[in-house]
Amino acid sequence: MYAPERQQAILRLARESGRVDVLSLADEFQVTAETIRRDLKALDRAGLVRRVHGGAIPAGRLDFEPDLAERESTAADEKDRIARAALAELPEDGSVILDAGSTVGRIAAVIPPDRSLTVVTHALTTAARLADHPGIALHLVGGRVRHRTRAAVDAWALRSYEEIRADVVFVGANGFSLAHGLTTPDLAEAAVKRAVVAAARRVVLLADSAKHGQDHFARFGDLTDIDLLITDTGLSPQDAAAIEAAGTEVVRA
Repeated sequence: MYAPERQQAILRLARESGRVDVLSLADEFQVTAETIRRDLKALDRAGLVRRVHGGAIPAGRLDFEPDLAERESTAADEKDRIARAALAELPEDGSVILDAGSTVGRIAAVIPPDRSLTVVTHALTTAARLADHPGIALHLVGGRVRHRTRAAVDAWALRSYEEIRADVVFVGANGFSLAHGLTTPDLAEAAVKRAVVAAARRVVLLADSAKHGQDHFARFGDLTDIDLLITDTGLSPQDAAAIEAAGTEVVRA
């Protein structure tokens, strides 16, 4: 199969499924991953797809929101490193808000059993991970549950966060940049994220580097609202320096 034929087939698959990944395409077409990356780069330059970490989405679906299981498996190593680095930001016997999101949720799996914390979350999967932790006083915020993210949203959740003031919030985002701020595809999720940012004294953004420069439909704040960004080494030193110059500390795990 010639490259243009393969690229047309890749585009068709992307439009049918909403997303394609490099390794699956390499297996499908019996070529190397590097060949697929060149194909996706060509399609991206043509404005037909948008490259994302590990694959691509159709250009017409820039706000396609992967479900939780898919997000859990994307950039897994980077997210694990980010979560471990975030442990240094946990207060001693203090209070923490854990936002919904695959990276933030990983913190719940690595909190040492001897830590004592008050944890507030609206993410069902995060609450389930922490329910049996011996040192955590867990508060689950309610509301309408979005099936795609397994997170509570809307008025009940917003009212709950208006009533608390935590030491630290760990927040996630689908996209972040100095130019366009913090974004996510869903307006209801954005409203809750805005509320959790306002409900803590210190705000820590956990986001893998593939989300840098991404721009989604619903904006919930400026990057300068963040005290600390913990990301991976895929964020270039130049981009990290620009973010720090604007006032946000950066850790590249």
